[in-house]
Amino acid sequence: MSLGIDRWKLCVPRPDVLLKSCDNGILPHTFLALAAFGLALFLGCVLHYKKIVKNGVAGYPDEWFPSVSATIGDWYPERNIFQILIALTSGPRFALVSLQYFLRRSPSTSWPDFLFAVGIVRTLMCGGWVYITSNDDHDVHDVLMIMYILCNVPWMWGGVLCTPVGLVKARRRRRYVATGFFVSIIPMIYFFVQHKIYRIPGAYTHYSFFEWFLILLDVLFDSITELDFKASNLQIVLGISLDASVGRDDISYPAPSKGSNSLTETKLEGSAASSETERTASHVSGAVPRTFFQKMQAAITLSRDAREAIGFISDVYLSYLFWSILTSLITTLFYFSVWQLALSGSELSLLVLLSPALLGIGPFRTWALTRSGRVTLKAVAILMGLGSYALNSPMRRLFVVNFANVVLLIGQTVDWSAGKDGYQGLLLGLGLVSLSLAKHANHSTNPVWPMLNEESGGYNKTGLFLALCALYELATRPSAVPEEEKQIDHSKDNSKVTSHGWLAGSIALGSTIFTLHCFFIDPSTIIAWSWTGYKNSQPKGPLPHLHGSLTLIAQAIGLAVPTILPAYWLSSPLWFSYGCASAFVMYCFRDWTGFIGGLNLAVFVMSLLPTIIQQSAQPNKAGRIYFTAFFVTILFYLADVWTVAYAFVPGGAYLRERSDLVLIAQFVATSLVFQWPFRKNTAIVHIPSSASFLARHLLTLFSLSAVLVTLYRWTPIGPRPYKSGTGIINAGIWTVHFGIDNVGHDSQWLIRDLIRDMELDVVGLLETDLHRTVYGNRDLTRVTLQDLGYYVDLGPGPNMHTWGAALLSKFPIVHSQHHLLPSPHGELAPAIEAVLDVYGTEVTVVVSHNGQEQDSLDRELQSKELARIMAKSYPHPVIFLGYVVTKPHASRRVLLLRLSFILVLMNPTAAPYEILVHDGVVHDIDPQDLDRWCEYILYRGLYRTAYARISRGIVTDTELQIGQFVVPRHGFQLVNQTLEDRMLRAWKEDLPEDHWFPMEYYGNKDEGGVNGHFYHVFNTPLYYKFPEGAQV
Repeated sequence: MSLGIDRWKLCVPRPDVLLKSCDNGILPHTFLALAAFGLALFLGCVLHYKKIVKNGVAGYPDEWFPSVSATIGDWYPERNIFQILIALTSGPRFALVSLQYFLRRSPSTSWPDFLFAVGIVRTLMCGGWVYITSNDDHDVHDVLMIMYILCNVPWMWGGVLCTPVGLVKARRRRRYVATGFFVSIIPMIYFFVQHKIYRIPGAYTHYSFFEWFLILLDVLFDSITELDFKASNLQIVLGISLDASVGRDDISYPAPSKGSNSLTETKLEGSAASSETERTASHVSGAVPRTFFQKMQAAITLSRDAREAIGFISDVYLSYLFWSILTSLITTLFYFSVWQLALSGSELSLLVLLSPALLGIGPFRTWALTRSGRVTLKAVAILMGLGSYALNSPMRRLFVVNFANVVLLIGQTVDWSAGKDGYQGLLLGLGLVSLSLAKHANHSTNPVWPMLNEESGGYNKTGLFLALCALYELATRPSAVPEEEKQIDHSKDNSKVTSHGWLAGSIALGSTIFTLHCFFIDPSTIIAWSWTGYKNSQPKGPLPHLHGSLTLIAQAIGLAVPTILPAYWLSSPLWFSYGCASAFVMYCFRDWTGFIGGLNLAVFVMSLLPTIIQQSAQPNKAGRIYFTAFFVTILFYLADVWTVAYAFVPGGAYLRERSDLVLIAQFVATSLVFQWPFRKNTAIVHIPSSASFLARHLLTLFSLSAVLVTLYRWTPIGPRPYKSGTGIINAGIWTVHFGIDNVGHDSQWLIRDLIRDMELDVVGLLETDLHRTVYGNRDLTRVTLQDLGYYVDLGPGPNMHTWGAALLSKFPIVHSQHHLLPSPHGELAPAIEAVLDVYGTEVTVVVSHNGQEQDSLDRELQSKELARIMAKSYPHPVIFLGYVVTKPHASRRVLLLRLSFILVLMNPTAAPYEILVHDGVVHDIDPQDLDRWCEYILYRGLYRTAYARISRGIVTDTELQIGQFVVPRHGFQLVNQTLEDRMLRAWKEDLPEDHWFPMEYYGNKDEGGVNGHFYHVFNTPLYYKFPEGAQV
């Protein structure tokens, strides 16, 4: 194949030596590298086989193939022979990198310069992990290995992109090898996690296969350079050049052959012309070559395509930060509402969303539209919004987040108003998908939210650093208008909707922002909407931690649709009908059917973003448009809260449990941007093809990343009880106050730590329905579930309008059912009834959150329903974990004295204690504990051996209560336990150590304990003996 290249010559002033081909550099590198690894593997297997296959988890025969690190770094003589051969490989390797750079360099692009730097760093990193073995310093070895793999990303894909178009064979081989390399990393990481975290014997052997395969592919990729050298006819001449036209120390770029139409040849011709011009000009005028500074500046100057891609990624990250700061506002302000269980005044912070009204001031709008204005607004908003995490005071944090949102929305709406195409809508969607992915990867919390810090899963400093990089890129971005935008028809540039005014687009925008925030800032929200529990030991619907990636993929598909389909399709009534049908299925159906409806709703809403953003873009009316849009958003925020908090807000009765009305209103508002027969046509949205291309690739990357995150956190081995084989079950109840601790931070990590230390096999968590805008659409069980390993029942979802209840279990959940307890007056009370397989015995666990004392009828009806649920399974074992608000031993109805002026009224009110214990046929865990009010543990058919009350720390306003039980011998039903048998108190030394609670938690407020938690009330756990003749 002719490339129009006669030959390349590198001249060095030494006589009488001519290297005719590249083989002298490539073949030694390939053979030496393969010989080094192959000989080390052979000698290791012959001399130290069982030693090199052994690791920290298992040895032979569970592990039977050695890893690369063990092979090359642990034993003599294979380690020494390997290092000698690798040292010999270094010369050809540096030569390979240098010669590739000489072949690829061109004044029109800086990619070869970048790849040359990466190649040098990659080589040094290789030397690092080769000569610093895992035995020398395990951490340094791993870091250098990871950096080497990361360097392979630009090295391999950059090598594919820089391969001349005419070299089809080389490009194809590089693409195959690079693809194989990066695909192999996925199972390698998976097996490494199985080995390192879950300590599964044999996993490291599978990991080792992929590790060796990567080594082979790495060497093969570099060997492909031989094809480049042969095609270019590279000659390294050590002596006087026979070609007079070639000066010393130059690489000549001969002119391409006539008639060639290769893209590579065209680029070479341009480079040659440029080089020739410079040489001629320098020779004629006597001008000195460019200075070192000028050369460095030219080296780091990116090509237009590269700069466009970097600018696009920067815009996507800034869009992600927009969503992050916007969604942090309502979670930050709601901290105060949660603690008061009423309107606290902090809700007025929502009014900061109306700040775009300031764009109605002409001079201010003019400044905001300038480059300096945009950069200033974004910088102030982002740095303050992200930096507010460092403030310990919730009030100060709220003030800073408020101001950040004021500035943020002005800056963001300025960008929207100035948009001439669908680019801004595309960015808004990409930012949302980025946020959803970040939460999916970070246990359902956004790593840059102010409510997170380093101790609670935050990566705030990393987010700030990346924000500074994105802002710098924005500030230094070339202002030239891309050629594609110049070619857009003038009518399209001015195609903002004026036929029906500005109001329709504004209302639709406000509704869409709320819809995205309500359903799609977290991939597990629509799963929570459809969740109903377990049946036959299997979940009836999708699980958030396993199937959340499907939501992300649906979002990505929806956003990719407007880059593929004609815009008028997405504005048609038929497409709107598709959206309505999707919402209907999601709302009315459960389990997989409802979830599929939610996926289709994600596709529908995401596809509308370019259209809606463009139709609201009218710079001269920006103030009124975006003021109205966010006013609509505020109304939806309030309506969403009113549907569940109706007992604590004025006028709550009108929207009580009416999320269906809210959803209908969302679609009515969104319908205003569609092309109905009675309205004039709306504008056709144009999305630049370059942006569409980059967006599709980025969405593909996001989708793959979501799947990889799921695989990384997925555990093939199910949860196991902490004390298998003992018959012990530790069960706890904890009201966790919506996952917000006493200083306004996310409390999931603190909850996890206490559950882990107390070795709870079953735990009921209350006030856990966080899949709402005010709580940040979080999954409160995710950290504990993924870090400690539990089966989880999320309880009634947000569409059930409760405050939430969740069940975590180390034992398989055979069956579970959700209940909405009778609540004619007050807040809806959720309950979970689950049957667990506890060491082969079915135990019913009931978790509930009853209403407050203000609603006597509600409490009575709820208690009767709970008693019915527990009684129906008699005489089978039962554990009740609930929040019931009653005094111990209170009779069914008690008399409350209320002083009203001078009259004393005797009002009977329901007391749940007697109803639950007597009608439910259960026992109080300790009837002599009279200092209780809201949390209770009741049981039946089990031996109770311990009872502990642990202080709340800063996690919540309620303690953790724990009951320890032992399951009777399989087949034996424990009934008719007397009070004397149940109240045989003991010292902990009277029981085996398996029954002891952790000693570290003895203490008080001043000393002892862990993270502010300590045994309180009794200052120690209470222990109980087995009755005589116990069947265990």
